[in-house]
Amino acid sequence: MSAGVLAGKRSGGRPRGVRLWRWLPLAPATLLLLLFLAGPIGYCVWIAFTNTQLTGSSSSDFVGLANFRRAFADENFRNAVRLTLVFTFVSSIVGQNSLGLALAGLMRAASRPVRTLTGALVIAAWVLPEIVAAFLLYAFFRREGTLNAILDWLHLPSQNWLFTLPILAVSFANVWRGTAFSMLIYSAALAEIPRDITEAAQVDGAGGVRRAWHITLPMIRRSIGTNLMLNTLSTLSVFGLIWAMTRGGPGNRSQTLPVFMYDQAFLKSLIGYGTAVALLLLLVGALFSLVYLRLMRVEV
Repeated sequence: MSAGVLAGKRSGGRPRGVRLWRWLPLAPATLLLLLFLAGPIGYCVWIAFTNTQLTGSSSSDFVGLANFRRAFADENFRNAVRLTLVFTFVSSIVGQNSLGLALAGLMRAASRPVRTLTGALVIAAWVLPEIVAAFLLYAFFRREGTLNAILDWLHLPSQNWLFTLPILAVSFANVWRGTAFSMLIYSAALAEIPRDITEAAQVDGAGGVRRAWHITLPMIRRSIGTNLMLNTLSTLSVFGLIWAMTRGGPGNRSQTLPVFMYDQAFLKSLIGYGTAVALLLLLVGALFSLVYLRLMRVEV
């Protein structure tokens, strides 16, 4: 027996050539990922360390960490970070997560017609294209919109919501559009809880709040963590909804990081600086993911 075959058997029981043939079908997919995913990501990382512009100077010089230092010294960038955190907390962590869990719980106890009607209404907002949902909510919140018409009919004071409370208006719009995802996640999780456990707790005298806190929430903890992570990451990257409703205004009072990045990169032609902001946004998403993954590993 040859030395190569012996080496192959010692390493894994199969000759090295056989192991390479097993990876061959994955080669086209791996090549495409490297070409269309890893390649653009690597190029963006390089651009973030240069002074590349869309217009003006055609040269692109390496500037090191200058774009990142500029971002941390820029008050508009710090304002965008604050608004991004507010938008994410209000619309994702509190809004979509809490409302989705509440709807899933209510639908579990409701009759079949009510579940069907409620699910259809909530999911309809989710399947709408983002730009369509944005214009619907713009028509709802604008000065002459539906909300103010209802308030006038009730003889309550109205206002220009997109001017006075723009970040809350776009946060509500994101809750309206994205709650269906949380509702579906929690509906599936609640369906996996054995009814025998909740019925036994009810027989023992546990009320609805105690059953929810001590039985339901611990048993769906991993679903909560997964939903929070996915919702947070998708909310951090929301652009079309805010751009169509307020364009980050008035001023910069609803200018989250994706809107700020677009403004710097494409409206002001500062591609290098805008890409650096995009990488910082990616870092924020990675930090949220690490926190959620860490919490999911903690045993109840």
